[in-house]
Amino acid sequence: MDESPEPIEPANLRFLRLLVTGMTGIMVVGLVTLVVLLVMRFRDDGPILPENLTLEDGAVAQAVTMGDGWVAIVTTDNRILIHDRITGARRQEIILSPGAFGSTVEH
Repeated sequence: MDESPEPIEPANLRFLRLLVTGMTGIMVVGLVTLVVLLVMRFRDDGPILPENLTLEDGAVAQAVTMGDGWVAIVTTDNRILIHDRITGARRQEIILSPGAFGSTVEH
C-alpha cells in the first residue's frame, strides 16, 4: 500500500495548540484553588459559647446576640440577660416593660 507522509504541522499552529493546552491546565488549577478556598472560608464551627451558660427561673431564649466578650439573650418574659462570653457569668439584666417600644399586636 501506498503510505502517505504525515502532514507537517506549522510551528505557529503547534505553539497555539500547546498554549491552549497550558491555559486549560492553569484554569483547572485555578478553579480547584477557588473551590478549596471557599470551602475553607465557610467551614466555620460557629461562635464560641461558654459551656456553663444556663438560663434560670425557667426563662426561654427568644433571641441571642454576641459582642466582643459578651452574649445577650432576649427571653420571652421581656428580659435581656447579658453574660460573659468566656465564663458564662451574668453581667447585667435588663427588664423591658411591655409595650414600651410601641403598641403590641396580638393575633
